[in-house]
Amino acid sequence: MGVFDRLPPMDHLRSEKMCYVQLIIPAECSRIAVTYLGELGLLQFKDLNEDKSPFQRIFVNQVKRCAEMSRKLRFFSDQINKAGVKSSVIPALQPDIDLEELEAKLGEYEHELLEMNTNSDKLQQTYNELLEFKLVLTKAGGILASSHNHAASAERELDENIYDKEVDEGNSYLLEQGVHQGSHGNSGVRFVSGIILKSKALSFERMLFRATRGNMLFNQAPAGEPVTDPISGRENCFCSFLSGEQAKAKILKICDSFGASCYPVPEEMVKQRQIFHEVSARLSDLEVTLDAGIQHRNRALESVGSQLWRWTIMVKKEKAVYDTLNMLNFDVTKKCLVGEGWCPIFAKSQIKECLQRATLHSNSQVGTIFHEMDTIDSPPTYFRTDKFTNAFQEIVDAYGVARYQEANPAVYSVVTFPFLFAVMFGDWGHGICLLIGALILILREKKLSSQKLGSFMEMAFGGRYVILLMAIFSIYCGLIYNEFFSVPFHIFGKSAYECREKTCSDAHTAGLIKVRDPYPFGVDPSWRGSRSELPFLNSLKMKMSILMGVAQMNLGIILSYFDAKFHGNALDIRYQFIPQMIFLNSLFGYLALLILIKWCSGSQADLYHVMIYMFLDPAGDLGENQLFWGQKELQILLLLLALVAVPWMLFPKPFILKRLHKERFQGHTYRFLGTSEMDPDSEPDSARARRDDFNFSEVFVHQMIHSIEFVLGAVSNTASYLRLWALSLAHSELSTVFYEKLLLLAWGYDSFIVKLAGFVVFAFATAFILLGMESLSAFLHALRLHWVEFMNKFYHGDGYKFKPFSFALLADDED
Repeated sequence: MGVFDRLPPMDHLRSEKMCYVQLIIPAECSRIAVTYLGELGLLQFKDLNEDKSPFQRIFVNQVKRCAEMSRKLRFFSDQINKAGVKSSVIPALQPDIDLEELEAKLGEYEHELLEMNTNSDKLQQTYNELLEFKLVLTKAGGILASSHNHAASAERELDENIYDKEVDEGNSYLLEQGVHQGSHGNSGVRFVSGIILKSKALSFERMLFRATRGNMLFNQAPAGEPVTDPISGRENCFCSFLSGEQAKAKILKICDSFGASCYPVPEEMVKQRQIFHEVSARLSDLEVTLDAGIQHRNRALESVGSQLWRWTIMVKKEKAVYDTLNMLNFDVTKKCLVGEGWCPIFAKSQIKECLQRATLHSNSQVGTIFHEMDTIDSPPTYFRTDKFTNAFQEIVDAYGVARYQEANPAVYSVVTFPFLFAVMFGDWGHGICLLIGALILILREKKLSSQKLGSFMEMAFGGRYVILLMAIFSIYCGLIYNEFFSVPFHIFGKSAYECREKTCSDAHTAGLIKVRDPYPFGVDPSWRGSRSELPFLNSLKMKMSILMGVAQMNLGIILSYFDAKFHGNALDIRYQFIPQMIFLNSLFGYLALLILIKWCSGSQADLYHVMIYMFLDPAGDLGENQLFWGQKELQILLLLLALVAVPWMLFPKPFILKRLHKERFQGHTYRFLGTSEMDPDSEPDSARARRDDFNFSEVFVHQMIHSIEFVLGAVSNTASYLRLWALSLAHSELSTVFYEKLLLLAWGYDSFIVKLAGFVVFAFATAFILLGMESLSAFLHALRLHWVEFMNKFYHGDGYKFKPFSFALLADDED
């Protein structure tokens, strides 16, 4: 037994062990049993009626009833929101109610509410018509009164032959003259008054002019008071004067086609006032009636709203139960329902206990049968997560759900993901800002979890613990880089360097000399502003990126070994893991070793030259680039190992799989069934998948593609980790630009306004560009490094999630 075999099992490293189970439930307790299983939420049912439409299933009528109740509840919710009613929910004080009683009660409430809405709409329509009539009386009466008042002056103007008026004044004169003649000379002049939508007034006037061939006068005035009818929305009053009954009938038809409402307005002022008072009195009565109706409806909505949430959850659960029962089949006796599904092995005892309770509470004479079954289907993947690990698991699942019992990258991403982010975002000032934001989200966790958040806030709240770790690691890396909003500080002691001359004040010209031990932690603050600052930081961060990349890629390959060992794939260990480790570390592992030796020894060797001539001239003299004794011989050996590793990955595995398939087909391996090498349950995935239709050419091409991808990927993936260096340098330089060109430049002026403006611009640039865009950029690059460079070494990600029947998940589901 090896060392790793004695380690305790890790809960998060591999998915939970699953088993395929069958349930035979008596019909009389099936609903209660499924309800209890939904409360437990640890059994994923398989749909045994996939070939049937929803209308051919057993409990289709119950599902329709639940859907109808859901519709009524949505109708109540819309009415409550529309009315703006606020109701207090007190579920503890509400009596229990069964589904039939709830269905009857919802029907009564809906009928009552619809009747109230109908009556309210009729009263509102009457109120609108009276209000329009009142507005027309006011405006049209004013137009008529104006016409009567100016009739005498119009006659005098006609006698004096004054015709030098404007066109509008001429129209007004004709209007006044016509009214005067119609009222005193009985010449047959008629007028139509009403109200029309403001946007249609212009086209309405044109249509009247064309229909009467210009033999009409049109006057309009704004109503001044909006009409509350949402359908009509009429705002403009009009008054059209015409001659003859035929023209009046024609204009009434045009008004009807334009949706205008016409109201009779008498010419006599006495009658106008009488009708106006009558309309006002009726409006007052209607207002009182409408207010009473609205209060009555609001009281009814409040009583419904106090129980709406409880009823909605109840109907959702009931519908989910019947939807699940529709996935089950009747047995041959039609007395039991048969269901199948997946559950974690640890949940079997809990499921049995639920079924026993259901049998007891339903007074069934027959218990439920629960037993395991064999299946060829691949089990679902289930990881038990908490609020801390859930966000990291979601990051991995966004790439692909783990195959059943496959090594879970989320375990390692808890540390590696925020750390790689921090390498690119290393500034302990910016890290403190992120930390404050994360702590606010965590401290207000209970309040925010019960609210409906926007898309961005919901994403930030879901990843609050990811942001917390990213902030902590950013502070750590910022202390290593010695950057606080790009400003270095002497936190851990004095710098190791001082001016060459004690009188000098400019380190750029006089230079520095080392006077004490190296700076205890992180980058020496004296590098900031020196001539060699950029070359030094470039070299440091570039080499550090390569070290991290090689370490993480090696971790990925090591995880592929544990995966192969767990599933008993000896071929993958011998012909994938070993040559991959040899190839990667013969080239880039050796480069990482050279970097560490150069750092420790202080050598001036050119590592670019060493790696290039390791391929071009392996036996050549290293000269000044030799870092240790025997380096040339080691390079030749590593180069030969790398060359051997490529055919090692490519050729043996396909031919061994072909031999295994041939022996199995001829029945030669039955005597080896007891060994792990030939156990069908422990054989390689590729062989097991092609047990019946093995195709050597497909296997060989697949292996060749996999080998070429690894060889080329070893180079490209290592180079991809240089993004750690590039983004870290970009973040540092951008912080420096904002600090020097915004804050320091503004602080150099004597004006307080300029200083304040500079500080505000610096704060906004830091918040939106560095903390917003730069953090998102670093997050996406860290995500890419995990998905492409790390997880492709061992992670297949072709599984499917365990989705149990659970009432706890109904809150996020739509009806």
